Amino acid sequence: MKLYKKWSFIWQSKWLFLLPSMAGVFLFALLPFGNMLIQSFSGGLMNYKTVLTNEAFHLAVKNTCRFVGVGIPLLLLLSFAAALGIYKSKWMRFLKSVYLLPMAVPTAVVVLIWKVFFHKAGIANQLLAVFQIEGTDWMSTNAAFAVLVISYIWKNLGYTIILWIAGMAAIPESITEAAKVDGATQWQSVRYMILPQLKPVFYTITMLSFLNSFKVFREAYLVAGAYPQKSIYLLQHLFNNWFTNLEIEKMSSAAVLLAVFFALCSLSLRNLWEKEEVS
Repeated sequence: MKLYKKWSFIWQSKWLFLLPSMAGVFLFALLPFGNMLIQSFSGGLMNYKTVLTNEAFHLAVKNTCRFVGVGIPLLLLLSFAAALGIYKSKWMRFLKSVYLLPMAVPTAVVVLIWKVFFHKAGIANQLLAVFQIEGTDWMSTNAAFAVLVISYIWKNLGYTIILWIAGMAAIPESITEAAKVDGATQWQSVRYMILPQLKPVFYTITMLSFLNSFKVFREAYLVAGAYPQKSIYLLQHLFNNWFTNLEIEKMSSAAVLLAVFFALCSLSLRNLWEKEEVS
């Protein structure tokens, strides 16, 4: 009878619904990561020393940090400004659909757009020629970094706008109405009323934008190949090349270092957020 009650409790509890997801995480995430951790120490600490002294690793880390540091703030700023502009507009539903179109565009089409627009004899240089500005070989110079950032923002702008609008929709109208009654300007209302209410949403959007920043590798790889211009040589390029050469120990060590770094960054950001909410 006791055994029956125990299994009945498990059957009716929330854990039953979490079991498939937990099993998937264990089989496809935790177990592979454990195996990778073992592989990284197969040669002792020498694998980590090799990675940390590798010039390609330094370049990839620097470019990835630079891309994240430039792309994410621009994406958050532009998407928030756009969300404020279309929120409660009569065209909001239509504009939301328009902004989401880039997410529906297949990667192959995006790559084609890149090649047509940013080729040395492409549309971008032709537009510059109209204003008598000398064109550039976009994908073979440092301008490739700007192209990468533009592609990332274009691809993720609509999705981020929708997240901002969802956060704004949860703000009680009484707060903004009270600010108007007190004579607050539009900027004051945004700064002192709307932004503080969007802090939890801002954390979620930041984390999602950070994760989505790693998906830009597909377009960069298809356009520029495994060894692109140095300014857009990212960590994904490095791992791809190591995998091609079957340098498993180096891949494992680098992956462990990055996992620890990302975990610390995420926890630090979360703790900072919680402290601000408490204060």
